[in-house]
Amino acid sequence: MKRLLRGHLTAPFQLILLLSFSLVAALTITIGAWTISRTIRDYLEEAMNARVARDMQLAQTFYHLTLGELENMASRAAKDGLIRQNLPAMMRGESEPRAAVEAELAIHMSGLTLGGNHLLALLDADGRLLAGWKQTSAATLEPLTPSTGWQELAIYKTALSERRTATGTEAIYDVLLAKVGLEEMAHIDILETPKAAPDLYDPREAHAGLALTSVAPVLDPEGNVIGAAMTFHLLNNDFTLVDRIREVAEVETSTIFFGDLRVSTNVLTAEGKRAIGTRLSKEVRDVVLGEGKAYVGPAFVVRENYITRYEPLLDHSGRRIGIIYVGVRQASFYELVNLLNQRVLTVAAMMILLTIILTTPVTRAVTRPLNQIKDLVLANQRVAAGDMSVRVPVRASGEIGQLASSFNQMLDTLQTTQDQLIQSEKLASLGQLAAGVAHELNNPLGTILLYSDILLKEIGEQAPFRADVETIVEETKRCKGIVSALLEFARQNQVVARPMDLNALIETVIEAQRKLISDKPIRIVSELDSRLPTIQADQGQITQVLVNLIENAIDAIPNQGTVTVRTRNEPSGMVTIEIEDTGIGISPENQKKLFTPFFTTKPVGKGTGLGLPIVYGIIKMHRGQISVHSRKGQGTTFTIQLPVRLLTAQTIQRAGNEVKE
Repeated sequence: MKRLLRGHLTAPFQLILLLSFSLVAALTITIGAWTISRTIRDYLEEAMNARVARDMQLAQTFYHLTLGELENMASRAAKDGLIRQNLPAMMRGESEPRAAVEAELAIHMSGLTLGGNHLLALLDADGRLLAGWKQTSAATLEPLTPSTGWQELAIYKTALSERRTATGTEAIYDVLLAKVGLEEMAHIDILETPKAAPDLYDPREAHAGLALTSVAPVLDPEGNVIGAAMTFHLLNNDFTLVDRIREVAEVETSTIFFGDLRVSTNVLTAEGKRAIGTRLSKEVRDVVLGEGKAYVGPAFVVRENYITRYEPLLDHSGRRIGIIYVGVRQASFYELVNLLNQRVLTVAAMMILLTIILTTPVTRAVTRPLNQIKDLVLANQRVAAGDMSVRVPVRASGEIGQLASSFNQMLDTLQTTQDQLIQSEKLASLGQLAAGVAHELNNPLGTILLYSDILLKEIGEQAPFRADVETIVEETKRCKGIVSALLEFARQNQVVARPMDLNALIETVIEAQRKLISDKPIRIVSELDSRLPTIQADQGQITQVLVNLIENAIDAIPNQGTVTVRTRNEPSGMVTIEIEDTGIGISPENQKKLFTPFFTTKPVGKGTGLGLPIVYGIIKMHRGQISVHSRKGQGTTFTIQLPVRLLTAQTIQRAGNEVKE
């Protein structure tokens, strides 16, 4: 049973991985699809709004171009020399000039680029229509019958009183339109429209027509106003302008409102007819006509929602008289959005299916290295039993392989830490022993040295045993040196840290060492980092470290060579000191014993073997690290790392005293 379970143990894990990968992929793809769909929708919505804004600019351009054409025609007719010359005679009732004036007016009307219901008439200063032409949607010209009452037009009054051409979108009452045969064309039955206001915005909507109008005063040679040239394009039931906007500017729908009444449009009703006589929704009317602002956004138009833009139309005096509209069916926008959403969902479903297909072999490959976990478990058990030599072979790649490598690195670090701890405990024990031994030996050695000196002075120069006494004195002094080193080694328990300039200290030590080796072919070079910060350290102890390491480097160079001292500022809040020599190097066997007390490779009498252990102790008391890198015959490099800030009991106490002061 156990074997069967072990054989199928990975199967549920593979299934869990497969389901997990598939679920994550499905969730990610779903969120991505939703984000893409939303982004596309927002983009299309912005694009549609931008298109409607562009459509409005084009529609307004066509609208104002038509107004400008009418203004130019009225101005040209008013300044026509033949018309100005014959107008006084026509005002007196003479019939002969009429034919010439009508012919001239017909020439002016021939320049119209837009068809539809146009009118060009010559009026006197009292508002009597003397002559003119009417162009119908069939592009035929009909002469106008003389009539009166045109002085009631506000734009006519403005043009004559201000002696300038007045142009605008104007309301022309049906009484006047009847005099030129346009009353029936202007008549529109007002239809009930959902969401429209209960009353008309402008009462004239039921009794007048909306026209693009321009009136230019006619002046005599003395500059007096003697009449006016009037032209207008009746918009009621005339679709030439809105259809031209749709055809040339590719605007889907456009409308011209008289107040809130549609008088010219290419928006269709449910029956497929132009929505003439329908009215604007109250929501849009209140914004555009009520507040004089543009309305942008979805709006109900006749029978469905459109993405729209409405702008107010002004008469010649700047008062709001109507609206120009452009729009795109919202249904077409949603059709495009739904089509794109369907395609995004199709792609997402295919990606999820493809993910499941591709994930199956991936899960098998992922679970295959799990066998190495057994090796990790066994190695962990051996480590728990105290075997620090065990290592896990790295057979797998990826996370499992990294785990095995990390496990081995952890054991290496643990072994190094354990060795350092043993070394520290050994040094501490040796320090206590050295202190006791040095104390016990110091007094007898002092006595021996004292009496041997006295004996050396009392015997003669030719005494046969003088050389023996001198040997006693020298060896006693050497023993005193060893005892002094033992005492110094034993005293490594206190750091008096103060701010110090490490680079300056190194330069001082190097300069002193250069003087000591001035007779040797050895160079001492400094490569100091100018960005090195001020550190907290015991200057005397750091000086001892530098002197010891530099002297060892000099001793390691048999002939000529170079000792290089470097400093470097580290981003981790540490500073690094490197002391490199080009000497004979240190064997791997001796490198392991460098910081062991009393170990030395120097001849007897040349070293005590306590220099590097003292250095090691000082660096450790400064919360630093020291390491050595060396190859036989290729030189040696000692690397020291010291913290910039050293928080010892003395520095904390000193900081507290400074705060109190």
